[in-house]
Amino acid sequence: MNFVKAQRPYYVTIKGTKDGLTLYLDDSCSFHDIVNELDSMLSKRQYVQENEPMIRVTIKAGNRFLTEEQEEKIKDVIRKKRNLIVDAIDSNVISKEEALKWKEEADVISVAKVVRSGQVLKIRGDLLLIGDVNPGGTVMATGNIFVMGALKGIAHAGFEGNRNAVIAASLMKPTQLRISDILSRPPDQKEPSFRNDMECAYIDENGTIIIERIQQLAHLRPNLTRLEGGIMNG
Repeated sequence: MNFVKAQRPYYVTIKGTKDGLTLYLDDSCSFHDIVNELDSMLSKRQYVQENEPMIRVTIKAGNRFLTEEQEEKIKDVIRKKRNLIVDAIDSNVISKEEALKWKEEADVISVAKVVRSGQVLKIRGDLLLIGDVNPGGTVMATGNIFVMGALKGIAHAGFEGNRNAVIAASLMKPTQLRISDILSRPPDQKEPSFRNDMECAYIDENGTIIIERIQQLAHLRPNLTRLEGGIMNG
């Protein structure tokens, strides 16, 4: 009787694309097995030709979480092979710290108070302020800012670089508006004819902060839905 030795599964699968190579890592084996097989497979002659342009490599880790040390180990193995450079490492899982940060930035923080002169209210995520921002007061958020009251002080939305953030207020009379790194100090304006309507500020395609009626927000930022019931219809 002849026995056929079962072939073990590959821990690394390599596929060529128009952009370079994509490496799919088995997410059920040990990291040690991944590194050994990766080194062996990339040592094949077709990946180490001389005088050839650089080949970009994308790593797909699946449901495997890679620490920074493990990512560097994989990059080091690939860097040792001629013509190869790591372009990206993608994983379906993130660290606890990254998850908590994402949750913070996705949260809507509701605060009921008046922000007085000299006070600074700074939060992660979207800010829903039920109250006024007096002249000399400042509100800051990594996301959007919604003021259910008079905004007469300073508002800085998207302060970590989010240019899609918006600022909305029942009464928009700020001394300064800032979204991400774009600064605007509105000129003196006459009282608008739609004084009972909220207004919103956003960055347009020219990189300028524009103030519009709140009704335009659904068209300007169609993905903004978390506060739709309370703000848009308020």
